[in-house]
Amino acid sequence: MTDAAHRLLWTIVALLLVTFGATALWVSVSTLPADDPDATLLGAGLLDAWRLAAPWSTLAAVVTGVVAALAGQRLLAGELRRPRQAIRGMLSHPGHRPGRTRLATELLVGALERDLTTGDSGVRRARVLLTGAPQRPDVWILVDLAADAPADDVREHVDAAVRRFATTAGCTPAHLDVTARFEPGAPDPP
Repeated sequence: MTDAAHRLLWTIVALLLVTFGATALWVSVSTLPADDPDATLLGAGLLDAWRLAAPWSTLAAVVTGVVAALAGQRLLAGELRRPRQAIRGMLSHPGHRPGRTRLATELLVGALERDLTTGDSGVRRARVLLTGAPQRPDVWILVDLAADAPADDVREHVDAAVRRFATTAGCTPAHLDVTARFEPGAPDPP
């Protein structure tokens, strides 16, 4: 189910809950005549059960109506509210069936960090920070390397990972900054 279909579904559910609560309130206020205390809205069996459970039945009906109306109002407000977190990252697919997918920055960062730490390149840990426009972000990379990692192999591995990232995410880094830190190596034998 797409995000738009999900929002539409929950908007309909919220409107139904608000309508149910408002209708129940309207029926309770307008149906019974104010000057006839013996007028009934329920059948004889339900009326007897209602009176037997009094005053708790009235309290339960009021609480149920208020909860339904408030739940519908909260759900409707939540579905119509814009997301708090800005969504960044856009994957585009041109061609016969074009389309776009929005990704949160954390997903893109996590994918690049995993790509940097996979394989036998000597990269132990990687931290990535994306800033700027989604189509041309600034990419800041910090890699922790094994003490014996060859610098040329690490450079090639990082370049390949950034190229894969740019191709997959559909963006070209406006600025790329890579910082490498080597772990302390074992002391040389005397």
